[in-house]
Amino acid sequence: MKDIQILQQAANEARGLAIDAINARKSGHLGLPLGCAEIGAVLFSDILNINPKDSKWIGRDRFVLSAGHGSMFIYSWLYLSGYKLTIDDLKNFRVKGSKTPGHPEFGETDGVETTTGPLGQGISNAVGMAMSAKMASARFDDKLFNQTVFCLAGDGCFQEGISAEACSLAGHLKLDNLVIIFDSNDITLDAPADKSISDNAKMRFESYGFSVYEVNAHDIAAVKKTLADAKAERNGKPKIVIAKSVIAKGIAEVQGTEKGHGEGGVKFSDTAKASLGIPAGESFYVSADVKKYFESLQAKRQESYDAWKKNFDAWSKSNPEKSAELNECLSKSKLQDAKTLLASIPAFPDTDNSAGRIAGGNVLNIIAKNAPSVITGSADLFGSTKNYIKGVGDFSSENYAGRNLWFGIREHAMGGIVNGFAYDGLFTASGATFLTFAGYMLGSIRIAALAKLPVQYYFTHDSIGVGYDGPTHQPVETVAILRCIPNLLVLRPADCEEAAAAGAAGYCYKGPSAFILSRQDLPNLKSIPVEVRREGTLKGAYIAKKETVALERILIASGSEVLLALEAAEKLGAGTRVVSMPCMELFNAQSCDYKKNVLPECKEVIAIEAGSSLPWHKYANKFVCTDTFGFSADGPELYEHFEITVEGILKAAKA
Repeated sequence: MKDIQILQQAANEARGLAIDAINARKSGHLGLPLGCAEIGAVLFSDILNINPKDSKWIGRDRFVLSAGHGSMFIYSWLYLSGYKLTIDDLKNFRVKGSKTPGHPEFGETDGVETTTGPLGQGISNAVGMAMSAKMASARFDDKLFNQTVFCLAGDGCFQEGISAEACSLAGHLKLDNLVIIFDSNDITLDAPADKSISDNAKMRFESYGFSVYEVNAHDIAAVKKTLADAKAERNGKPKIVIAKSVIAKGIAEVQGTEKGHGEGGVKFSDTAKASLGIPAGESFYVSADVKKYFESLQAKRQESYDAWKKNFDAWSKSNPEKSAELNECLSKSKLQDAKTLLASIPAFPDTDNSAGRIAGGNVLNIIAKNAPSVITGSADLFGSTKNYIKGVGDFSSENYAGRNLWFGIREHAMGGIVNGFAYDGLFTASGATFLTFAGYMLGSIRIAALAKLPVQYYFTHDSIGVGYDGPTHQPVETVAILRCIPNLLVLRPADCEEAAAAGAAGYCYKGPSAFILSRQDLPNLKSIPVEVRREGTLKGAYIAKKETVALERILIASGSEVLLALEAAEKLGAGTRVVSMPCMELFNAQSCDYKKNVLPECKEVIAIEAGSSLPWHKYANKFVCTDTFGFSADGPELYEHFEITVEGILKAAKA
């Protein structure tokens, strides 16, 4: 009974912290931090197996706040639990440079496991983390890696389609180490939820294969029992706890209404805090009793942590090979230096004219053989994207050790799930689909770039060259969109050797990378020395053919169009230079001297790419590209129609 009383007091004081922080900025979201305060008190006291003194401990439980707008929820509980947050950090909520930004950001705040904000992303991240934990359990040890992944999500998270994709897959994979807590308050930002949804959540999740629990979110004893039961139950089913809550509970004037979602209730903060038992005139108040209680939890947590470490050390000594593999997954030493990784990839035969997708798959298999952390997946397109890793099995509920992930036709969830693997930190995950469908997962790609997550995307069927499938499958604008995303490497190799270097660059980059790979064959550019293609690709661009007289023009291209540029240069004469630019981002990062050497000032620079001209305006003043949608026809016929041909280049040069 005493525990219940102190947890209720902690819940009310956490409400006060959220009210004060949001009041200080006159900005933020009160609804979830107040509505889920009892859930926070239970989670961060009795349920989560964590050690705030070692927030990256690999054996810990994970907590994901999918409804990231309620960020003061997680900041308050991390502070109370003893993570590296101070009361001043809470006071600096939403202040420039603070550890408490408007939405939780991975790497900015100790204890924050994921960057959340776009609704539903956190659910897919949590599914990825649960998959990662299952893989670690199967590949290393099921007693050391038996952690539970908790995710707190709201109505908005479940209305976003990504949640349906991710939860459907979680049920299929029988991820019984996943517990999703549904903050079911029947309110969305604009109105009561019944304005836009009438789903039966219980039936929905039962149909996915979840165990469903229901609880009053404000009954601490009931929440405590329910979450403990959900965590303990390992029955081959993920769990969802439908927690019926009152949004903004504690501010009588707005609780239970859409006005409680944002900062509208702060005007009533004084009366609200008084009703919560917070002393008059106090701001950012935490009582001595609550502080003492949470400090007392550390001894129990340390005991659990020390026991795990002891078991881990014993396992490591008894399993030296597995221990070495685990250490490599943790350190990723094989994925630290692109030149070293590239040296491990043998040169391809001059006769290798593989399509970009096949070259990319071949490179992936070589990298995966040397780097055990590397895993991959595809959105029901392994047969087309060619990124299947041979001889390592398929991840499934019967074989969690498999390194090939079958996402089904779920591109959006795939993006969020590979991010979840990256947040978890053990495995290096990639996902694949046709380039034109990258739009389905742009939200996840953007978050990966923001959080600098080392994930890879295999985007194949890279241009109008896919032909007969028509404009729905011809991604004329997609590469340009991807190149606009900060921190994302976009690599479009011209042949197998450029693909090798692109793979090395992408897998050693401290952030996400997108491999843009052709469906059609790419003739080996054997007239260019292998080392020139490889080293030049690592730098983003290089001289593929140098002029032999005074420079008259530069032809600059990527991917399959490099060959067209080389053929056109032969007809344009000795004053024509050809530059292959597989990666603008890598090139832009080179020294001024290198960039000027590759692209000196020249009155005529022609960019050639079977897609949008927009990204090339930085480098060129003439364009052999297409800024319109294609049509159903043979690939060569489309190139001919849009004049992305040798003749088209000659025409542009004469214009």
